[in-house]
Amino acid sequence: MNSSIRMKFEPVRTRGFATIGAAYMGVGTSLNNPIRQFLVQNLTDVTLVFSWDGIQDCFKLPKNGFWVEDITANKTSSEGLYIAEGDRLYVKQDTVAPTRGEVCLTVMYGSLD
Repeated sequence: MNSSIRMKFEPVRTRGFATIGAAYMGVGTSLNNPIRQFLVQNLTDVTLVFSWDGIQDCFKLPKNGFWVEDITANKTSSEGLYIAEGDRLYVKQDTVAPTRGEVCLTVMYGSLD
């Protein structure tokens, strides 16, 4: 019996600079799995604002900034904190629109496969 949980990646989600404006836009599609770890990269030339519901401002990332989060801190059980399947990350400009780059979301989930 295998009791280890393997880390797997969903395809990277991106949103190009030209589509980031004053209103929230989704970064790729909704999550396919409950995620355990994620990496958000702001590879644009300005500070951007992010949200998990497309309404409430949750955090900002400066130009060329990133956020790495290990939500479950390497737990091996299915209990603990996760970002839910079906959730989606949203992005909008802070004060000015970006003129180059993109936003990327990389997510990792646990699987017994």
